[in-house]
Amino acid sequence: MAGIQYLLWLTTRRGLSRRSQVELLEYFGGAERAYYADRAAYEALPLTEEARRALCDKSLDPAERILEDCDRLGLFLLSCQDAAYPERLLQLADYPLILYGKGTLFRFDEEVAIAMVGSRACSNYGERAAGRIAMGLARAGALVVSGLAQGIDTAALKGALQGGGRAVSVLAGGVDVIYPARNSWLYQDVAARGAILSENPPGTRPDGWRFPLRNRILSGLCAGVVVVEAGERSGALITAHDALDQGRDVFAVPGPVDAGTSAGTNRLIAQGEAKLVETAGDILCEYEGRYAHKLCRPQPMTAEETDGRLEVMPTPPPEPEPKPAKPAQEEGLPVVPRSGLEQMGEEQREIFFLLSQQALTADDIVGRTEIPARRVNTALTLLQAGGYLKELPGRRYAAAVRFEEQE
Repeated sequence: MAGIQYLLWLTTRRGLSRRSQVELLEYFGGAERAYYADRAAYEALPLTEEARRALCDKSLDPAERILEDCDRLGLFLLSCQDAAYPERLLQLADYPLILYGKGTLFRFDEEVAIAMVGSRACSNYGERAAGRIAMGLARAGALVVSGLAQGIDTAALKGALQGGGRAVSVLAGGVDVIYPARNSWLYQDVAARGAILSENPPGTRPDGWRFPLRNRILSGLCAGVVVVEAGERSGALITAHDALDQGRDVFAVPGPVDAGTSAGTNRLIAQGEAKLVETAGDILCEYEGRYAHKLCRPQPMTAEETDGRLEVMPTPPPEPEPKPAKPAQEEGLPVVPRSGLEQMGEEQREIFFLLSQQALTADDIVGRTEIPARRVNTALTLLQAGGYLKELPGRRYAAAVRFEEQE
């Protein structure tokens, strides 16, 4: 853990995308060298002015506070310099320099880790399929990885735990921030029998723009990704495409042709981007040769036995869920139908979420995302034309509306 404070310093520099953090680490040959570099060294690099100013701030106080928070909360830190850091993640161009964790530190490279993703507003069919497949994976010795959202995430984690196996949840906010709050029971169970992970320091809010960034870690940690239900414009599809870009296996559960929640999964199968799967066995057969020492053949269970076991741990009845506080600049903005958000492209949504947090210039946006400048300018033009953004003095942009909350 030598030099961890310098890695923490680098990851907390404003204006640096994840890819830029990795590039700086590799350019200088370490976070400590990046820290001790001067302004002239930063000027030679393709960075935004905001990023250069942040790099010239040499205070290590934020890093020390993060370390204190981790000690107080009983969290572990895994840096990209540690031997236990997953090689699977190091294959990514924008791998997280730091992972924060609660629970068990798994050797992911040695695990048959399978990510399960899908719709929050899933159907009974999708929930049942996710639970059954996750239970089958867990009983055979695989490690189930998912988020913590309602719907497919919840069904997958619940199935893995009820199968007597282990589970990992990767969060968009800090490891200590349970979102949604109604899943606190599931958070506690996963932390006790598996692990909770995040690339963000304790206390980080799960802002909308962080979820697409989180998805690359979900797929990057795993050997394969299973999409259970996903609409045509879905975060689960972002994860599936991340997995394809990373060279991971992609699986999809087919659904009714007239169901909107199955449009994305059915298209993945039709385009040959995902293998059609109906049971855990359809996934496990891909890994039995490489991970024979990890996998076993459990006693078969009928669908009725599986469903009966899943019902042993019923999901608590919904309670009023406290929503994350909105940024001050969102207060007073007109509310528009959520359909507008769903019609945006992925890059437009990412930019809109970013500008919902604070006003930024186009260069700032390029520095905080991995979207090329030309596409950023195009997205800004389209978002302005749609009435979603407003331009402020200094050629800064900010959200002009806020969308209806998702039910």
